[in-house]
Amino acid sequence: MNEEEALARLIALAGTSAPDAALLRAVVEEASELGARRALARLGLADEAARDDVSDLRQLLGAWRDAKKSAWAAVVDWAVRGTLALLVVGLAMRLGFPGLLK
Repeated sequence: MNEEEALARLIALAGTSAPDAALLRAVVEEASELGARRALARLGLADEAARDDVSDLRQLLGAWRDAKKSAWAAVVDWAVRGTLALLVVGLAMRLGFPGLLK
């Protein structure tokens, strides 16, 4: 019996009498499991390789985030160095040490 048949039988059973909590829970669990499988199938993640694919995507996303963070850190580092270099050049000119600039 597949999942759709099991769900149909549970719903039919629930319709014949006053459903108790266990029956309602079973219906909800079967329906949610069936819905999750359908959603994964529509996304193309229903096969055995899907776990590895998702793992690879997570690793790729983590590497992208690390690279982005490193790039921003490098930009900030160069901006600070450039600002400090301009400050030193400005101080040397202001204090009259043009020989330091050569």
